[in-house]
Amino acid sequence: MAIRRIGLVVNHGKSGALEAADVVRAWAREHGVPCTDVDVWADPDGSAAITDRQEAAGAGDPDLIVTIGGDGTLLRGVRVAAAVDALVLGVDAGRVGFLTEVGVEDVRSALDAVHVGVAEVEERLTLTMRASRPLEIPAEMEVLLKYGRGPALPPPAVRRGLADEVGWGVPLDIIAENDVVVEKLARDRQASVAIYVSGRLFASYSADAVIVSTPTGSTAYSFSAGGPVLSPQLDALVFTPVAAHMVFNRSLVLAADEAVSVRVLERSGRVAVSVDGQLRGVLDPGDWIRVYAGPKRARLVRLKPTDFLGRVRDRLGLIDATAALADGQPPVIYRPDDPVPPDMAHLRQPR
Repeated sequence: MAIRRIGLVVNHGKSGALEAADVVRAWAREHGVPCTDVDVWADPDGSAAITDRQEAAGAGDPDLIVTIGGDGTLLRGVRVAAAVDALVLGVDAGRVGFLTEVGVEDVRSALDAVHVGVAEVEERLTLTMRASRPLEIPAEMEVLLKYGRGPALPPPAVRRGLADEVGWGVPLDIIAENDVVVEKLARDRQASVAIYVSGRLFASYSADAVIVSTPTGSTAYSFSAGGPVLSPQLDALVFTPVAAHMVFNRSLVLAADEAVSVRVLERSGRVAVSVDGQLRGVLDPGDWIRVYAGPKRARLVRLKPTDFLGRVRDRLGLIDATAALADGQPPVIYRPDDPVPPDMAHLRQPR
């Protein structure tokens, strides 16, 4: 595709990010392509952050979002890009880089590849939500974080949240590429929540947090909490409890058409809702959210086929078992020179 307009998301705290951003702007000038900075960290009027759609409109509805930073910067760019179905090119100036595609030294060649149409596009599942009421961050948030449900604050009132009271709830203008997390606010009190899968109660949890993640997010918080690693080629949801006070504390891997609902129980303390690491609201007892696969896909630019598990092996520093290596050194790639047999022609092959 020929790039028509670029939205630039830069993490100014990352080494090399400013220089890489200057390269993007210079490339855009040389090719007559408008390039507008998108400040996804800004709160323009001091009250409420603007929506992803408004951020995209402010940048002129770009067809390519270039993020320069780490995976967190890319996630912020993805939510703006998904609002207008734009592509995302992630430039890695971070430390881990599961999602970012190119190094800062390769920015110009990456833009060339996108502009002439030789780059690949990898589409990934996103999440969205409905809730029993609009999410909001209360004015006393600092006190909540300090004291939670302790003696400084009275127990919150139980809100109306039953099916015959709020119906299907309100849709929220939220796009998550990694995960939605519901976590306790009080350090001395667990969150008590009921988990429903496709409308049926699965179990009630007393836990530090519960996570609903995409396959992309399976290598993030969910993985740290003991969840499985899923190939980003899958369309699936992963539910993972964090520090659950119960015998069953395993993850669930669910189909993409199965929604996960989290209801805060009547005598639980308040809980926080975070989307891709950003606090988006606080739930009171009786409140609920329903997390499900979103209609928008994240469209990530890839200059070559992604070796996802190779990246997992590299980024997590996986080390082969010493006892196994004592019995032989395996080849890095197994691929015969012969043509692929017809019964294997539909499978991914190493390149």
